[in-house]
Amino acid sequence: MATMTTADVRALKRRVRILLTLFVVGLVVSGVTAIPLPWEAAVLERIAGEGSAVQGWWPALAAWISRVYEGVTEMSRQYPFIFYGTDWLAFGHFVIAIAFIGPIRDPVRSRCVIEFGMIACALVIPYALLMGPARGIPFFWRLIDCSFGVIGIAPLYLAWRYTRRLIEIDY
Repeated sequence: MATMTTADVRALKRRVRILLTLFVVGLVVSGVTAIPLPWEAAVLERIAGEGSAVQGWWPALAAWISRVYEGVTEMSRQYPFIFYGTDWLAFGHFVIAIAFIGPIRDPVRSRCVIEFGMIACALVIPYALLMGPARGIPFFWRLIDCSFGVIGIAPLYLAWRYTRRLIEIDY
C-alpha cells in the first residue's frame, strides 16, 4: 500500500465524518417522521391514495396507502395513546444517532459503533420480511422497509472501509 501523507489522512477522516454525518441525519429525519403520523398519512393519502394519479399505475399501492390512512385516522380518533409507541420509536432513532457522535469524533477508536450500525442495517431485512406478514404488510411495502437497511448500510460500509485504511496506516 502506498504511503499516505498527512493531507491524505485528513481527507480520509473527513470522508468518514461526512458519511457518518449523513447517516446521523438520516436517523434523525427518520425519527422525526415517526411523530406526526396522522398528518403524514393525510398528506400521503391526498398524494398517492385511492383516487390519486398513483391509482392508475399502481392500484395496490394506492389501496394500501388509503388503508393505512384509514387505520391511522381511526387510531388517532379512538386510541391516540397507541402513538406513544411511535414516539418511543422516534426516541430510539435519536439515541442511536447520538451514539454516532463518538465515531464522528474518532472513527478508529469508535469503529465498533460503525460495525453495530452495519449489523443493525443488515438486520432490517430479515426483520421486515419476517414481521411484515405477521402484521399484514404487503410484500412491496416490506421491500420499501428493507431499502432503509440497504440505504443505511452504504455510507456505514464506506466509513468502515475508510476507517480500516486509517487503522492500517496507524494514523
